[in-house]
Amino acid sequence: MTVEEIQNGQLFLIDKPLDWTSFDVVNKIRWNLRKAYKIKKIKVGHAGTLDPKATGLLIVCCGKMTKQIDLIQAEEKTYTGTIKLGATTPTYDLESEEDHHFAIDHISPEYIHQTTAQFLGEIEQFPPMHSAIKIDGKRLYELARAGETAELKPRKVQIKKFEITKIELPYVDFEIECSKGTYIRSIANVFGKALNSGGYLTALRRTKIGDYSVANSNNEVLDLTYFEQFSTQD
Repeated sequence: MTVEEIQNGQLFLIDKPLDWTSFDVVNKIRWNLRKAYKIKKIKVGHAGTLDPKATGLLIVCCGKMTKQIDLIQAEEKTYTGTIKLGATTPTYDLESEEDHHFAIDHISPEYIHQTTAQFLGEIEQFPPMHSAIKIDGKRLYELARAGETAELKPRKVQIKKFEITKIELPYVDFEIECSKGTYIRSIANVFGKALNSGGYLTALRRTKIGDYSVANSNNEVLDLTYFEQFSTQD
């Protein structure tokens, strides 16, 4: 790749590592590009946030490809993951400790499979209080960490597929195909309530965004030497 090719736009498919934020990945690639190609300024952005405790496909665009971010974000997404039933956490995932516990003795595999039907099609969901959505200029997770609350409004999302792939109580594995803006953490939380219990995510992985698959990811771009091998040939 040349400097001109970088400026004209590149798209990178990243398998986001666990505990990295989406911005960590963007900043790492931006730094690598600037360092390898001696570029003072380069636009770099991602097409859809992944939570720190999630892994999987993160699409990073640079140069003129950043103009395609909104189009990519609008694509359907596919996730796999695990819900732990019988407990909840404030963040609806492993970023916080369990705060409440519930019975699961009444939950059968049949009950679990039947309950997924409630989530198919167009549904309304509330975003997690610990999310990056802004209200009055402040992100929800900032308010939550400060012990403040905010009035959350439900959002309409589309769930095309909600399949249970494995049951080993209290853990339930799933695969979900959904529209832009769907919070899988919220689904885990409400799924637990729908089973007259509690639930939160213990694992989440995004496998597809539209026609882009995590199987085609290339994490070598997180290493500076990946770009240096091209830039030194210019």
